[in-house]
Amino acid sequence: MTTARASVLEQFQAPLHLREYTLPARPEPGAALVRTEMAGICGTDVHLWKGELSITLPVILGHETVGRIEQLGDGLEKDWNGEPLRVGDRVTWTSSTSCGQCYYCLEKRQPTRCPHRRAYGIGYRCDEAPHFLGGYAEFHYLRPRVNIFKISDDLPTEAVIGAGCALNTAIQGVERTGLEWRDHVVVQGAGPVGIAALAVAKSAGAGQVIVLGAPKHRLEMAARFGADHVINIDEARTPADRIAAVRKLTGGHGADAVLECVGAPAAVVEGMEMCRDGGKYLILGHYCDAGPISWNPHIVTRKQLQVIGSWSSEPRHLKAALEFLRANQERFPFAEMVSHRFTLDQANEALATTASWKSAKSVLVPS
Repeated sequence: MTTARASVLEQFQAPLHLREYTLPARPEPGAALVRTEMAGICGTDVHLWKGELSITLPVILGHETVGRIEQLGDGLEKDWNGEPLRVGDRVTWTSSTSCGQCYYCLEKRQPTRCPHRRAYGIGYRCDEAPHFLGGYAEFHYLRPRVNIFKISDDLPTEAVIGAGCALNTAIQGVERTGLEWRDHVVVQGAGPVGIAALAVAKSAGAGQVIVLGAPKHRLEMAARFGADHVINIDEARTPADRIAAVRKLTGGHGADAVLECVGAPAAVVEGMEMCRDGGKYLILGHYCDAGPISWNPHIVTRKQLQVIGSWSSEPRHLKAALEFLRANQERFPFAEMVSHRFTLDQANEALATTASWKSAKSVLVPS
């Protein structure tokens, strides 16, 4: 093959278009060409499609991808764990690579804030070679210094994509909260990030996890993943109703930690009131800019809250996520999250299905 197809975002709030680009003849040193096996439709993709993050178009969306190595550039011999890489290996990779040399990488140890960090499916134009820098395509080009992880044979592709970037994100976020043994935890949102946060909180020793969300099928998945209680926001329709329900389930005090996994600004104000005094509030779901909300900072001082932000994840979190998935396939069945499959030319339908909360996890299967 000398060309391949991709589904391209050329204009915000408009349909994606199938385009054909020339494949690179040979990866540059340290790079790789991968044939896409499955790509996840992330909630962030929906926000990008809506224009809620300032990115340069055109872009091939998709930053949750599994594929098989088609070609390896000179010098790329091992994955991030030091395992040998060969043509045909099934792999995944971090969505971005930090420079490792800047103020944030070296001095402050905050590599996700590296100013040189750019993400596949978000930060690369596709009208410039090597074109294939997102998951909604038949092939994916991995640039030099990419953090590749070989996937073990006993871990299904569906589990890796079902967890997607949500699991890495949740691992970093929960890590930053310092969640303690037997803490009462509230998770706002029952989408992929919320389900991942639920799984991580349970495995970290949370005593009780309460999940708020909708629709019903997502709450059923939360129960499958071990939620102790679910609150349907279609039934508890007002913030006051939901706050009261959380307080009732936590002895009248509120939760030790509330994890925001929605991406809706109004949820932040509501969630802070669900915390006990001296509790922690993690904002995890706002990768894109969904707009401002009016709130009173007196909430933070009155309740003596710790408010924590978490952005994306590091390679070590993807390593932890893959190990977590292998060890917990029965307890936390992320493969079951893959509820809707689409071909490459159905990318618009896949985005719409995700945007309307009809799926647990929508995926593209390009071939």
